[in-house]
Amino acid sequence: MSHVLHTPIRHMLSRRDVFSRLGASLGGLALGSLLQGAARYDVLPKQPHLPPKAKRVILLFQNGGPSQMDLFDPKPELQKRHGQKPGDGFINTVDIKKTGTWMGSPFKFASHGQCGMELSNLLPGLAQHADDITLIRSMISEHSNHEQAIWYFNTGLTTPGRPSMGSWVTYGLGTENQDLPAYAAILHPKGLPVDGTRNYSSGWMPPLYQGMVMRTEGTPVLNLKPQGPAAVAAARFSLMQDLNREHFRPRADQLELEARIASYELAARMQLAATDALDLSREPRSMHDLYGTGDEEAGIHARQLLLARRLSERGVRFVQVLLNGQPWDTHQKNESGNRDICRKTDGPAAALLTDLKQRGLFEDTLVIWGGEFGRTPMAQGKDGRDHHKFGFSVWLAGGGVKRGHVHGATDDFGYHATEKPVTMADFHATILHLLGLDHNRLTYQHVREEKLTDVRPAQAVRDILA
Repeated sequence: MSHVLHTPIRHMLSRRDVFSRLGASLGGLALGSLLQGAARYDVLPKQPHLPPKAKRVILLFQNGGPSQMDLFDPKPELQKRHGQKPGDGFINTVDIKKTGTWMGSPFKFASHGQCGMELSNLLPGLAQHADDITLIRSMISEHSNHEQAIWYFNTGLTTPGRPSMGSWVTYGLGTENQDLPAYAAILHPKGLPVDGTRNYSSGWMPPLYQGMVMRTEGTPVLNLKPQGPAAVAAARFSLMQDLNREHFRPRADQLELEARIASYELAARMQLAATDALDLSREPRSMHDLYGTGDEEAGIHARQLLLARRLSERGVRFVQVLLNGQPWDTHQKNESGNRDICRKTDGPAAALLTDLKQRGLFEDTLVIWGGEFGRTPMAQGKDGRDHHKFGFSVWLAGGGVKRGHVHGATDDFGYHATEKPVTMADFHATILHLLGLDHNRLTYQHVREEKLTDVRPAQAVRDILA
C-alpha cells in the first residue's frame, strides 16, 4: 500500500475548471478520473505496509539536548583528561571561543540489570528498566542550533514548515479511536518548548494531522466542554454533521474543506467522549503514587505521562510529551542543571514503563526518549557544556525493539560516533518500520513527492529490532 495524497486544493483547479480547459480529450478524462477518485483526508484506521511490531508511539521529547557522557555514555578516558586541552584532532571541529578543556562527568556510573547496561546515578528509575530498553549511543545530527536540530529530529529536515513525525504516522495509519485525536501533544503548564508549535505541527499537511494540544493543569483541552445538557450537545452535533454534508456535497473536490470539516467534527465528538480520557482523578491512588503526581518537583511531568498512558490505551496513535523551554540546555552549571531535570523526569519515565508492562501495553507501544542533540565533552565557560551533534544518546522501549541492548559507541571522549552511527533518517525509518510503514512508500504530494526521510539514504536499524 502506498499513501499518496493529492496537492492541497489551493494549488489545484476545480473539477469544473479542469474539464472546461481540457475538454473531452483523453488526458482530460484521465485527470478527471484521478480527481474523482482522489484520496480523502481522514484518520480512519489504515492497513500498514508491513506486519507492525508497535501499534502506537509515546515520544518523550527532551528539549535542549541531554548530556550523553553525564547520563548514558561513561568515559573513563575523559575522566583522566579532565582539565586538559583537547589535542589537534579536535581543535578543527570545536568552537574554541566557547569550549575549553576536557570536562569529566561529576556523576558515577554503575552496571544495571542482567544486561549490565551502564547508566548514571542520576537515573535510578531508568536503571530499574535497563533490561527493558535499547540504548543508542551513536546518534548524529546535522545541526548544532536548537531550532534546526529540533526540526531535524521532529520533521526530518533542518528547514521549518514540514510535518512532524506524529503527523506522518497519523497520516499513514489513522487512529483506532475516532472520538479522540489521532495525535496528541501534551504541553507543560509553565509554557511551550523552544520553537513552540513547530514541534507538533502538520506543516503543509492538513491540520487534521497536527498534534492536538492538551494540558494536565486546568482545562485539558481549551473550549472542549459543551454548553448545556448532553442530549442537547448530541443533537447539535447531529445537526452540524447534516449541514456539513450538505455544504460539502457540491464541493467534493475541495479536499482541504473536507479536512477542515473532519477537524471540527472531531472536536464535537470529543465534547461528548473525551471527559473520561482526560480526567486524571479517575485513576486510583496507587497509580498517582507510582507516577509521583503529588511530588513537588516531578509532579508536573508525572501527570503528563499518566495522561499519555490514558490516551494511548484508548487508541490515540501518537502522543508527544513536551517540556517547557529547553531544560536540558546546560551551558552553565551542568552538574546542578542535570540533577534538577533528572529529578523531574526520571521517576515518571520509569513509572510509565512499569505501568505499560502491568497493563499488557508494553509489547505494542513504542516509547522514545531523546533530545535534538547532546553536549560537548569540553567545558563551556567554567562549568557548562555546549551543543553537540557528532555523537549522542537516545533510548527506546517496547514495541519491537530489543531489550537490554546497547547499540553503537562514541570515541573515548564521547565526541564522535565511531561504531554503528545512526542518522536521523535511519532513526525515522526505524520508527516507521516498527509501526509497519515503509519510509519509501509513505509519501505525500506537496510540490514534489515528500517523505519523512526526504531524499536522504535511510534504512531501519536492524540491529535494534527484536
